[in-house]
Amino acid sequence: MVGALPAALTYYWRLKMPETARYTALVAMDAKQAAADMPKVMQVVEIIEKASEHEFARRHGLHLLGATSTWFLLDIAFYSQYLFQKDIFTAVGWIPPAKTMNIVQEVYKIARAQTLIALCSTVPGYWFTMAFIDRIGRFGIQLMGFFFMTVFMFALAISYQYHWIHPGNRIGFVIIYALKFFFANFGPNATRPRSSLPG
Repeated sequence: MVGALPAALTYYWRLKMPETARYTALVAMDAKQAAADMPKVMQVVEIIEKASEHEFARRHGLHLLGATSTWFLLDIAFYSQYLFQKDIFTAVGWIPPAKTMNIVQEVYKIARAQTLIALCSTVPGYWFTMAFIDRIGRFGIQLMGFFFMTVFMFALAISYQYHWIHPGNRIGFVIIYALKFFFANFGPNATRPRSSLPG
């Protein structure tokens, strides 16, 4: 359940960042706003080139700290799910307990389950991002991704002990688990490098 908190915190910080000028001009058809955003970007470039590190930290330190710390917290929640997939798959009955298999069987079954999750959720998430990035924009994709990741993490965590561990509910668990990865990639992971830093 704690894993949903970083996505919720990042949502706030992403709300405060402007959309890229390219999206504003070409997709949103707002050339005036794009022209107004460009001097802000150029000002940051001038600051980087001309100002001292102290000046840059004074003007953008809080933004940089907010962006990096929320991404760090999100990464803890997101990548820990990869680390513990073996335990999750065992708990929902997708793979047998480790003590019932030899090492080769265990590695094969874990890799098969991870590949299935990736092919059914992670990869299509990237495809959706590529298809919709110029229509929705990076800002919209990130907000949507963070929102749904938060919802799905809460849905998995809150009812885990009471609902998901029962054999009849395991398929639903795997579907919601896969949807979380889908929206991680049709969301923040596909747009992170360019649009999460200040400017």
